[in-house]
Order: sequence, then C-alpha cells, then structure tokens
Amino acid sequence: MELYDQIQEACAWLRTQTDFHPRYGIVLGTGLSHLSDEIEKVAEIPYGQIPHFPVSTVQSHKGKLIFGMLAGKPVVAMAGRFHYYEGYSMQQVTFPVRVLKFLGIEHLLLSNAAGGLNIAYQAGDLVFIKDHINLQPENPLRGPNDERLGPRFPDMLGAYDRALNAKALAIAQKHNIRAHEGVYFGWQGPNLETPAEYEFLHRIGADVVGMSTVPEVLVARHMSLPVWVVSVISNQCYPIEAIQETSVEDVIAAVEKAGPQMSVVVRELLQEMG
Repeated sequence: MELYDQIQEACAWLRTQTDFHPRYGIVLGTGLSHLSDEIEKVAEIPYGQIPHFPVSTVQSHKGKLIFGMLAGKPVVAMAGRFHYYEGYSMQQVTFPVRVLKFLGIEHLLLSNAAGGLNIAYQAGDLVFIKDHINLQPENPLRGPNDERLGPRFPDMLGAYDRALNAKALAIAQKHNIRAHEGVYFGWQGPNLETPAEYEFLHRIGADVVGMSTVPEVLVARHMSLPVWVVSVISNQCYPIEAIQETSVEDVIAAVEKAGPQMSVVVRELLQEMG
C-alpha cells in the first residue's frame, strides 16, 4: 500500500473514533508527556490501535494520541514520539505527522529533550529552535515523491516559525523563565555523544543536540505545515569540562522538572495564535 493510502486509512479509522476537529498538533518528547494531563480530553487512542502507526518503545513515552481542548484551542497531542534508533524507518517515524496534517491541523508544535551545547545554557532552560543542522543517516523524503503530499525538493528557508519564537521569548520573560533561541543538531542516537563530538557540534554552530524532531520538521515542511519547536535542556554538554555522565533517568528527571514552565509557554502561545 502506498504511503498516501496508508495515511488516508489511518485518518478514516480515527474519524470513526472521534468527530473532533483539531487545529493544532502537539508532539510531546521525552519527559514531557505530562502536558497531556492538562488537555480537556475528548478522545484518547493508543498508538497500537491506529492503522499503520508504530508503537512507542521509549521510557516515559505514553504512546497514545489525545484529542481535546488546551488553552481553549482544539488540539491533538502525541504523548510520545518515534525515533530512528528504535529501528523504525524515517517514513514510520514521521507517519503520525502526516496523519495529523490530513486530520486538519494548521500548525505543528514540537517539543524535545536536548543536550545543551551553548555555554550560556543550563539544565532546565527552554530553547526555541530557529534552524537545524541535520546529520541523521536517513531522510523521510527519500524515495519516490508523491505530489499529493508535497514537492520533490522542499525549500528549508523559514522552516521554523521565528515570529512564534519571538512571542514565546516574550512569554518566558514575563514569567521569569530562562529561555533562548538556538540551532538544533539532529543526531541518530541512541548513545549520547562523546566529548569530541560535543566539541565538534559546538564549533559548527549547534546550540542543542538531540535524536528526534528534524525528520518531523522535514515532513511538515514538505506538506507546507508551519512548525514551532521547543527544546528543554536536559544536561550541559559544553564546555567539555562541565560534562557529567548522564543516564536516561537523569534526562527524564531534568526535563520533568522544567515541564511546568514549558506548559506555561505552550498554553499562552496557543492563546495568542488565534
């Protein structure tokens, strides 16, 4: 079955489960699924029940699609995402984003946990992404292009919504939340980077490093879907002498601590988005 047909089948099945019409899609990364608890839920559907959806295998990812109201706006939230390192293809990783687009969302809000490569960043800081550097080994747009989904060669200028970044920075400042605007580096994982790799990434202009998000942005851009991204700094990766051994439990704990601040920004940003 072609990708387009798989998307339509998933959407058709979801419409048998709920007639709710979301305008905003939200992807909740590692340690950030608690925002889903703030949604006034209309429907809650495990990924395993949705045709052609992968199943999330990462600790702290709830693995369900949630429809409802957040900050007075109709949203659909992915409580947990998929990663290339889990063994999925990039088309599988990004399949849910395509489904959300065909369900009618007008804007995609992505969140992730990321390591801080900028010397000014501390664990718990929010970073609103303005651009990315991609060295992941696969691209979700590789292969035959279906013009029903998007153009063969999507342009990546303006892939990130800088106007929303400015609003998010103003919201953060109003609430005394430490926040920045920066460049995301997409890495394959699942291992964390070596000190030499952190030094390399810092030198080529990356402010944060993570193992997700970029494929989702590529697919959203392919479908002309506006994107806003927030990274929550889970650990300090620069300067080299500041690096400490980090476990997934450490990452989750650091990001969950900052989760309420991210929630404040997301809720108020949604209110300003009209």
